[in-house]
Amino acid sequence: MKYSEYSVVVVGSGAAGLYAALKISQQINLPDGILLLTKSFLGNSNSLYAQGGIVGVLHQNINDSVEKHVTDTLSAGAGLSDRASVEYISQASDEVINDLMDNGVEFDRNPDGSLTFTLEAAHSIKRILHAGGDATGRGITEALCREVRADENIVVMENSMAVELLVNSERECKGIIVYNGLTGEHEIVYTSALVLATGGIGQLYRYTTNPDGATGDGIDLAYNAGAVIQDMEFVQFHPTALALSPDSKDRFLISEAVRGEGAKLINNHGDEFMSKYHDKRELAPRDIVTRAIYSEMSQEHKFNVYLNASMIDSMKLFKRFPTISKRCNEKGLDISKNPIPVAPAAHYSMGGIKATVEGKTSIKGLYAIGECASTGLHGANRLASNSLLECVVCAYELADYLSFANLTTPKKIDENIREIIDIYSQPLSETDYNIELLKSQLRDIMWNGAGIIRNETSLKESEGKINNLKQAFKRGRKCLNKEEYEYRNMLTVASLIIEGALARKESRGAHCRSDYPQKDIEARHSNITKNTKKELIYAK
Repeated sequence: MKYSEYSVVVVGSGAAGLYAALKISQQINLPDGILLLTKSFLGNSNSLYAQGGIVGVLHQNINDSVEKHVTDTLSAGAGLSDRASVEYISQASDEVINDLMDNGVEFDRNPDGSLTFTLEAAHSIKRILHAGGDATGRGITEALCREVRADENIVVMENSMAVELLVNSERECKGIIVYNGLTGEHEIVYTSALVLATGGIGQLYRYTTNPDGATGDGIDLAYNAGAVIQDMEFVQFHPTALALSPDSKDRFLISEAVRGEGAKLINNHGDEFMSKYHDKRELAPRDIVTRAIYSEMSQEHKFNVYLNASMIDSMKLFKRFPTISKRCNEKGLDISKNPIPVAPAAHYSMGGIKATVEGKTSIKGLYAIGECASTGLHGANRLASNSLLECVVCAYELADYLSFANLTTPKKIDENIREIIDIYSQPLSETDYNIELLKSQLRDIMWNGAGIIRNETSLKESEGKINNLKQAFKRGRKCLNKEEYEYRNMLTVASLIIEGALARKESRGAHCRSDYPQKDIEARHSNITKNTKKELIYAK
């Protein structure tokens, strides 16, 4: 097997991975450089498709404060957010947002040159920065990609996938096994610091806003290496994704910011309905809006409701949401006149690899940032636009932390290396798996039994079906191609979600069990005040 050595390896090239590689390179003189590994092309990630914006608690926004943002985040998190993490990330936002701008990110501005702030659901004040109207993720990702490509200390390896962590008997991560999708070969990469920034898990569900690569890869890697995983039952379903037919699986996101600008949800009779579910109506926390839409769809036996944006000035609407306007126009919808058909779709995972705000995990030398990590910021339900903020703040803090670490030339892991080489050198059986069909079956199981509404019966049935899929898939540590590795990872993560959902015998935030009552709004605030934190932790 081929092998190589790098001082730092970053797996994933979304906002978290790109910014981490860039900041580490800018702050640390590394003798063996940085490897940035991505299983498709540089920048392809959930971050690239993020529309709404990024939270910025900035000094120039005189109406805002860290205290206000912390309060909003804790409220949305249904009592499970870690206050210390929330405060830290909020306080760091001003410095990090300004550093992003120094690195070429251009946020939208008002005619007088000041930054434009907008409102999203569950925020008490306008604090959301955006770029290109509704292309914030693309604006951030493309700017960081330019900087990364220009950095001579960063080596980019595309079409390559991390498939196993190399962890020694002292629980220290020393490297990874990489599957090269272009050559079909496996390689060993040694490193002093391995950073997982692999994104989310949306592809585990029939309907999702996530791109094809969101298959929970980092969570599988960390779990199989023995890292602590937490809160996997908390999967956020975005309330409003374009739903033109029940057969359209990958649903284009209709940003929450559209509701922030005044759009209203209506049912199939044309009636506004959110007042029945929450006093903040369309600007209630995401979990509440999602369940309200799900309830209306169930009552009417329809696969969608509608978002009416016709009350927003058409010039403002098209300027503020050019991406959404264009996509809907391609489908024959003029959003200034036609209600947009929408339905919930899997969007974000609040759980993941237990990590600090600097990215430290329970395994020495292994770090996790971005959506694959669980820092305690989001609790049971993510506040809109906090995700991009978490990505960049944690990447920034990780670089600062590593600048004080002794990142020496990587030391090879000798124990069991012959066994590893033998495993990945052996030919595989000729079993021909229809991976697309198997993935589709898994997605249906998760959507129907472990989706927006769960209960003991549906979860147990789903658990049994996932176990059957596992038993039928005969691959071990080595798989034939990227698609098989993704499917393997999806099976692992599906089991973790179901396990967490069965163990958490309550309804809280995005985890809703029909056999347990949802905490009402008073209980939410009571839990926040008491700072109760009931987390479920798994480690293989």
